[in-house]
Amino acid sequence: MQQPSIKNYEFETGIYRPPSEGGSASLLVRLTRNCPWNHCTFCAMYKKEKFELRSPEEIIQDINVMHDISLQLKEISIKQGQGGILSNETFGEFLKKSPDLYFHPGISMLFNWLAVGGKTVFLQDADSLIMKSDHMIQVLKHLKLSFPTIERITSYGRSRTIVRKPISDLEKICQAGLDRLHIGLETGDAALLKKIKKGTTPEDHIKGGRKAIEAGFQVSEYWMPGLGGKTMSKNHAKNTASVLNQINPHYIRSRPFTPRPGTIFFEKASKNELERMTSKEQLLEIKQTLEGLDVSSRVCFDHAGNFWTGPNGRLLLSQGYEGYQFPEEKQNLLELLEKGILYYS
Repeated sequence: MQQPSIKNYEFETGIYRPPSEGGSASLLVRLTRNCPWNHCTFCAMYKKEKFELRSPEEIIQDINVMHDISLQLKEISIKQGQGGILSNETFGEFLKKSPDLYFHPGISMLFNWLAVGGKTVFLQDADSLIMKSDHMIQVLKHLKLSFPTIERITSYGRSRTIVRKPISDLEKICQAGLDRLHIGLETGDAALLKKIKKGTTPEDHIKGGRKAIEAGFQVSEYWMPGLGGKTMSKNHAKNTASVLNQINPHYIRSRPFTPRPGTIFFEKASKNELERMTSKEQLLEIKQTLEGLDVSSRVCFDHAGNFWTGPNGRLLLSQGYEGYQFPEEKQNLLELLEKGILYYS
């Protein structure tokens, strides 16, 4: 395994990752900086930031730094009589020797990941697959060789990027260790996709999702209830269900629309020009979408934006990362939504 001399403990960490890659204490490895598209009108995540590809050498150096830290932590643990098990005492002793790391944005993430067994990894930022395939494979192989405990590696990916990648490249990337792709579908409605400047079509989403599954990836599609407001709600629900049916992804994840500062939608909301939906209308739209689903996916509400409560004052829908298995739990989920609709009536 390539191990260049490490002069310091610098490694780069981005900000964003899916909730399911935070709660599971994933290692964040930054392959690219920001978003190569960055025109979506609902998104404020990477605005005013320039997209950059990182070289495989830079990324491998980051992995080497994190690996070196893990070896030093294990050595400290053994000297403490803890047999290699990492504890707060182990981390504290390490930081005494490297106090500058107190201010490193990724050090707590790395500590936590190592402490829980180093099993899952998320590749940042918005579209890692845009890298050259051989570069990505080189990084993945080095990552798995450096940390043999890794069980799952995931990344964001754009449908258009997947469509453009040869299936043979996608298969090789999957075989090298990338297991799951998180894809921002947002909507299956062509008019709404154009309105939000997503830079893709329903056909792109279908082809990209199917191609990813064919290559061997687990696919997690994100949809955005409420994105079309009241006027476009029915078409948004109907066409999103249609596209998802044609993909049949492993996961369908709800990310309800909220105007974010720095976006056109937020400016309109501030001027009371945005057509906002009530909680009841949001739940009715979600119910319409789910009624139209004919999939074997897990439908998940694993985000704080799914905030609706039921008659008992508790969250209406589970925010667990594995969600509701379709079709087995479809009727149960529809009944929960109906209770919420009545509660907000």
